[in-house]
Amino acid sequence: MRSLLVANRGEIACRVMRSAKQQGIKTIAVYSTADEHAQHVLQADTAVCIGPALASESYLSIDALIDAALRTGADAIHPGYGFLSENPEFVEACVANNIQFVGPSAAAMRAMGLKDAAKVLMEKAGVPVVPGYHGDNQDAAFLEAQALSIGYPVLIKARAGGGGKGMRRVDEPTEFSASLMSAQREASASFGDAHVLIEKFISHPRHIEVQVFGDSHGNVVHLFERDCSLQRRHQKVIEEAPAPGMSAQVRDAMTQAAVTAARAINYEGAGTIEFIVDGSDGLQVDGFWFMEMNTRLQVEHPVTEAITGVDLVEWQLRVAAGEPLPLSQDELSIQGHSVEARIYAEDPEAGFLPATGRLQRLDFSDIGRVDSGVVQGDEVLPFYDPLLAKLITHAPDRISAFNLLAQQLAASTVLGTQTNREFLWRLVSDEQVQAGFFDTAFIDQHLQALVAKDCQPQLVALACLALIEPAVATATTLSVNSAVSTQLGAWQLWGPCHRTATLMVGDSVHTLSAVQVGVTSTSSVWRMCAESLEGFPEAGIEVARLSATRCQIDGVDQAGSVVADESLVHVQLGAWSDKFGRVIAGAASLGGVADDAIAAPMPGRIVAVHCAVGDVVAAGQALLSMEAMKMEQDLCCTRDGVVEALNVATGDQVAQGLELLRLAAD
Repeated sequence: MRSLLVANRGEIACRVMRSAKQQGIKTIAVYSTADEHAQHVLQADTAVCIGPALASESYLSIDALIDAALRTGADAIHPGYGFLSENPEFVEACVANNIQFVGPSAAAMRAMGLKDAAKVLMEKAGVPVVPGYHGDNQDAAFLEAQALSIGYPVLIKARAGGGGKGMRRVDEPTEFSASLMSAQREASASFGDAHVLIEKFISHPRHIEVQVFGDSHGNVVHLFERDCSLQRRHQKVIEEAPAPGMSAQVRDAMTQAAVTAARAINYEGAGTIEFIVDGSDGLQVDGFWFMEMNTRLQVEHPVTEAITGVDLVEWQLRVAAGEPLPLSQDELSIQGHSVEARIYAEDPEAGFLPATGRLQRLDFSDIGRVDSGVVQGDEVLPFYDPLLAKLITHAPDRISAFNLLAQQLAASTVLGTQTNREFLWRLVSDEQVQAGFFDTAFIDQHLQALVAKDCQPQLVALACLALIEPAVATATTLSVNSAVSTQLGAWQLWGPCHRTATLMVGDSVHTLSAVQVGVTSTSSVWRMCAESLEGFPEAGIEVARLSATRCQIDGVDQAGSVVADESLVHVQLGAWSDKFGRVIAGAASLGGVADDAIAAPMPGRIVAVHCAVGDVVAAGQALLSMEAMKMEQDLCCTRDGVVEALNVATGDQVAQGLELLRLAAD
């Protein structure tokens, strides 16, 4: 293998190319027109444009990818994860054009690609499976009857794909019909297959998976387990290895079941056997069931690499080239503990709605490993998954690994778009999480505490400073007078300098007054006061900006960053972060959408309209469903009322901020 085309983008494309280059393999990137300046393009030896921004016309186009491989003389294609990584037609197209596919055979993919057929196969192989309906009948009434027979709560799951897409938990029969339609729409949009299966929802479920690896010489090994139970919307948020509370007996039973599953389909390459585990009474030998197999590399593979010392991408490339596995089962062992957090551009307060924007300040801490495909200045696009980076720590024990990850999250700066960084910091710092007492429902059950945004006066004061002192002094040899001129932009000969700034804090407008109380050669010290803001110290807060990444608050130097755009001020102070609306004299309020309207929170496509003009609706009722960044989101009204205007129809592409629906005035 001399040259490798990576049929993906972002973080995973950069990750694959890193290992390929270490083996002396030429790397070839592909990109859409929206990704022309992306990091995976810049890091590759060669790059080819394969189509427009929409993934369906670029990264999901088999013809475009094969053409790019042939034009560049690629010996092999690595699919990464997502996109076409589990598409058997893509594998067959590679084989037909004498290109080595880095992954399993098309037959193995088909055997495990559809969850219903995979469960039947695993039952025959003696692997335990979750009770449920895995058949072909997709009649809505029939599926509803099956759910009633299985017993609520149940899970509706798309048989194709993964990542939580096309999956809905249903607790009551009255919720089934709407949940089924939503799951089918999302499955069809994500995988081109609306077929679903129905499964019993396991009480206190944990999600534990086993990394397996096979080669063309008949060898199959496991590389132990990962716990991925900390999830939201059925998507993994935190992953760790090994699983907390795992005994030697349960590990042996689970890993042997995983190897049996891989052998049943003559598996070659990296794969993951996912199990749902009953965590209500600890981990038991008879308390786990096969869910599905991912016939590709997983997003969370770095934690396995950390505890085994194995480069899984290197193994993939060697196995694809016909080599045997580098190590036998007896040569593999667990060393320490590793944990990974996924930083997404999303808003946890708004139901983890994906976010867009420019990364105006981006600086990941080097406390642990960072896998990322973005740099400062990059734009978060609405066309693709909003994953920005994975932070991974490794330590001799679990608590140390989690504490290191908490430090890494707190010391990493991401400003310019909404992210889940602070949410992750709170999550990995939680006492129950650190003690290993959680299941897949933990985040939902503790969501309010994990996303709470209590007013942080220091963040407000730092945001105010950005408005009254927009320039950062970088020179260190300025005289006092020139420093005043640099910071203030004007002279004031008598008395202290006064400024005011108005911010939208939560849903309220607040005006802060600032008095200059000191000047150094590099900064001005301001005392901020806000009489109307509850919790703000009566005596005010003294703030100075020392550099782009450091500030001084009440005499204490600390890490602090702030960036402002036309509408928002983004602030981070250590682990804490927030955003505040700018209120400019003569401009419209930027506090958000009025109660009588629903606007598009980001660019996307309307996938369902649940009301009509003249309908009487209630606060919290879902009126529209929108698909953006590979996720479906319900848009709900904030008050009772009557639909006066409906400006969109199913299938419409909409821009961010567009008014979609309006209620009649009270």
